[in-house]
Amino acid sequence: MPSDRLKVEVEGRSLELSNLDKVLFPKAGFTKGEVIDYYTRIAPVLLPHLRDRALTRIRFPNGVDGGSFFEKNAPAATPGWVRTENLPAPGSTKGRETIDYVVCDELPTLVWLANLAALELHTPQWKIGAHPDMMVVDLDPGAPAALKQCCQVALLMRDRLASDGISSFPKTSGKKGMQLCCPIAGTQDAELVSDYAKRIAQELEQAHPKLIVSKMAKNLRPGKVFIDWSQNNAAKTTVAPYSLRAQPVPSVSTPLTWDEVEAGAAGKRPSTRPYTAGEVLKRVEKQGDLLAPLLDGGPELPAR
Repeated sequence: MPSDRLKVEVEGRSLELSNLDKVLFPKAGFTKGEVIDYYTRIAPVLLPHLRDRALTRIRFPNGVDGGSFFEKNAPAATPGWVRTENLPAPGSTKGRETIDYVVCDELPTLVWLANLAALELHTPQWKIGAHPDMMVVDLDPGAPAALKQCCQVALLMRDRLASDGISSFPKTSGKKGMQLCCPIAGTQDAELVSDYAKRIAQELEQAHPKLIVSKMAKNLRPGKVFIDWSQNNAAKTTVAPYSLRAQPVPSVSTPLTWDEVEAGAAGKRPSTRPYTAGEVLKRVEKQGDLLAPLLDGGPELPAR
């Protein structure tokens, strides 16, 4: 066996890891071995958010400064023990009618994906064979707006959703913006969920036109926060909590407390530096999974 390959056993599954010293985040000197270590250690809180969901990966075989590609279909050399699900592929850019999606339910699959340099993990708002059990709104700042303004909009969105009995839980995107995740009943289709999110975004835009925009046109975004309600389209995915992001440092889509969001809205916290893998592991050790309530379900959305 080549010297750069290592055979390991993870929960009874045999894997062969390779190129562990390869640097995938050059600015931070963060290696593939450290990526695998991060995903192994974060797995107890990450896996419940991936379970039973079709997984889209973004792979960076030559690191974040090299090329990348989206991967939905299970690759040819997928081990037989990896769970796959054959699902319809509406709007496939490759003309496929169905895709054999990988489903990451267990640690060996997560380690296998990390070894493939699947740095980013993205999931839909629905579990396989079910209606959405989560509504997501993406808050995307247009410069010079930044995370501070996203926090301000997140508070407005939180309070508006609460008036309809909807709880929301914030996380950073791991890049410049953030998301609010809302547990819902899983009894309504994606179109209704998307329509509801759009209606709330339009209401907030009307009430705060200097801060918020609900239309996708990029020329409308400078200095405002775009509330992307379209994330709830059944064909779209959102970066999973605790996923790494392809940034100069190994940043993570990080769950936040509402106290942190309130501090961010007041400008009392740094608004540009993301949380890194090491910081997130420490946060989880101290706080547990701040997004655990997403796993318990929620109410139906009001139709009107």
